[in-house]
Amino acid sequence: MPVASASSKLAHLAREAAGCTRCPLYRNAIQTVFGEGPANAAIMMVGEQPGDQEDIAGRPFVGPAGKLLDRALEAAGIDRKKIYLTNAVKHFKNEPRGKKRLHKRPNRYETEVCRVWFEKEVSLIRPRLILALGVTAAQSLTGRRTIVLSRERGRVLELPDGRKAMVTTHPSAILRMPSDAARRTALAALVRDLRAATEQAAL
Repeated sequence: MPVASASSKLAHLAREAAGCTRCPLYRNAIQTVFGEGPANAAIMMVGEQPGDQEDIAGRPFVGPAGKLLDRALEAAGIDRKKIYLTNAVKHFKNEPRGKKRLHKRPNRYETEVCRVWFEKEVSLIRPRLILALGVTAAQSLTGRRTIVLSRERGRVLELPDGRKAMVTTHPSAILRMPSDAARRTALAALVRDLRAATEQAAL
């Protein structure tokens, strides 16, 4: 599919997703946060869901986890503008607590219902490799109920449609680690996984 045509169809899909009420998550969210990136991206990266700042901005990976991902991408020699970033779930699942909105993990039903948007993104972009950031994204991608990150990372997985996929840590998990040393080690591992992804995608 020509890039211009795919870009136009992605824009139309984003407008369609903006009105999504397929599950209850839209009720506590400000807006749908659709994917972002070129329609001919060789690598698609998929996270769990947008966070508070992403929900406000309407863009994926712009909060603290996104800034950490930017650092890892730069260290791995990857231009963010050349990859497609999205999430398995397009609305921020949260629980209001006063002025704060606390993150809640999407359940299997919410992930499955939202899968239609992700599948349409994949069909338009046709990436050479999909990199799942975190367990929830990996479960959505593979359809498996159980994913052990330490066992799967570094491996190339073949999806039912024949596409290649890999699994790595979500940047938010690194931010939650208890010490600077642990965060440095995890960030270095993420950078290695990003480099391996570019090799598999033949970038």
